[in-house]
Amino acid sequence: MTVYEALKLCGGVIETLEKSGVKPSDHKYVALFEDYREAKQRGEKVCYIVACLAQQYGMSERNVYDIVKRLAADCKAASL
Repeated sequence: MTVYEALKLCGGVIETLEKSGVKPSDHKYVALFEDYREAKQRGEKVCYIVACLAQQYGMSERNVYDIVKRLAADCKAASL
């Protein structure tokens, strides 16, 4: 499959995501966010969760905070 073919196949979905305020590249952070939600549900403190995830995923705590904020946000309702 070529890049063109992949875009032709998935282009509509990607366009809808972008119109909804979603960064398509954020798909790679779904596992991180799931880990965050599970730890939060267990009652762990946010700063502890963020520190653990930053170490686990090899990124800064600031990046983890930004990712969690983006993935927890509602999609833009007007665009859907």
